[in-house]
Amino acid sequence: MIKKGMRRQIVLHYIFVVFVALLLVEVIFLLAIRTYYYDSVYSKITTHIGTAEDFLKYEISGERSPNQLQKLLDFFEMDYTELQVLTQDGNMLISSTGFQPDRTITTSDVPEAVGGSVGRWVGRQPGTNESVMAVSKLVHINGRETYVIRYVTSMERIDSDLLNLTLVSIGIGSAVMAIVVLFSFGLANSIVKPLKNITAVSAQMAKGKFTTRIKGDYRYEIGDLASTLNYMADEIIRSNQIKDDFISSISHELRTPLTSIKGWSETLVSGGYDPEETKLGMGIISKESDRLIGLVEEILDFSKLQQNEMKLSMGRVDIKVLLQETILNIWAKAEKKRIHLLLECDETFFIKGDANRLKQVFLNLVDNAVKFSPEDSSIVLSAQRLTGSELAVIVRDSGIGISEAHLGRVRDRFFQVDALNGGTGLGLAISQQIVELHGGKLEMDSELGKGTQVTVILPMTEELPPEAPQAENLL
Repeated sequence: MIKKGMRRQIVLHYIFVVFVALLLVEVIFLLAIRTYYYDSVYSKITTHIGTAEDFLKYEISGERSPNQLQKLLDFFEMDYTELQVLTQDGNMLISSTGFQPDRTITTSDVPEAVGGSVGRWVGRQPGTNESVMAVSKLVHINGRETYVIRYVTSMERIDSDLLNLTLVSIGIGSAVMAIVVLFSFGLANSIVKPLKNITAVSAQMAKGKFTTRIKGDYRYEIGDLASTLNYMADEIIRSNQIKDDFISSISHELRTPLTSIKGWSETLVSGGYDPEETKLGMGIISKESDRLIGLVEEILDFSKLQQNEMKLSMGRVDIKVLLQETILNIWAKAEKKRIHLLLECDETFFIKGDANRLKQVFLNLVDNAVKFSPEDSSIVLSAQRLTGSELAVIVRDSGIGISEAHLGRVRDRFFQVDALNGGTGLGLAISQQIVELHGGKLEMDSELGKGTQVTVILPMTEELPPEAPQAENLL
């Protein structure tokens, strides 16, 4: 007995389907063979009747007489059958066997013959209990005498042949079922064994052993499942590595300003410095404190986005004004590298969004452009209407660019193209999620050594009249 499980279900279902199919095929086949044999006997008798009737109208004439009935027997006689001549009431007048001439026939073939058709009846012969077929036909002699010609032939031999054929069919069906059972076990094993292997490897992965892999050249859905689990393990390892790199990076990012703050604090506490040196130290402390606050806020923003807890204060946003503010905020940093910030936006565009969060996105994009652009270069910010009701804000630089291998991952959380430039690797990930919260999308095109173009596509809103108040709501 097969124990409960998928193997048992597959085997039982497979056997059941094949068994039902075989049963239907054999039943239809045997019924067709039986019908063919029985129809062949019936057709042979009806053909003989038709031939005999053609000769009958030329050979027999006169009144009814025993000689006339005998002539009927001679004309319609057929090998291996009993021929009976009946009245329309079913009374037997004469039989080719010579027995029971006074018997009345009550089977259904006689009324059918009297009705004008060729009657047919299959059943058991009274007395002998033999399987027979009776075929009856109404015959007219010279338009005056009417008789029912009835043929009775044994079907025992045909039934015996059909029985033997049935037994052979059952034997063949049993052999087929035996083969099906063997194949069903093979089929079940081909599905169950890979699943058991996948389950075992998955259990190892659940325990943290992500270096374990599903081995085997599996096909179709099982192969897809194995590939997906292996890919999942690779992604978990990559995510863990990114997380470890992030922890290492953020530790360094936090340690550097903290070291500066601690060093200058101890220095200033010791006293003895002129006002200029004290001012310099306090400036460094303030700058590094702002840097720490920025790092912490970036991590908090990412945490809120991951938990779907970020709230947007929605209102009408003038994109041109927002880009101008972005340039003013980043101008001092760009000026240090003699980078020119250009704004190309002649029209006024309005969207429905959170101005502060959108400004955070554009600041991050422009800051990245400044960070990775060479001195004496330019960064262009532009806004243009797309087809339909969409707006595209483009930040284009001529910096170092991003390789094709990194372009697909640059928006992943914690990923940094150049770890030496600092940062958490969360800026683009946060920016993308903020854009998506506004119903937009962020696209990047870059070529190594030639620069990068980042496009933020946002849905536009109907322009409101200047006197209309800005509607705000929390999402």
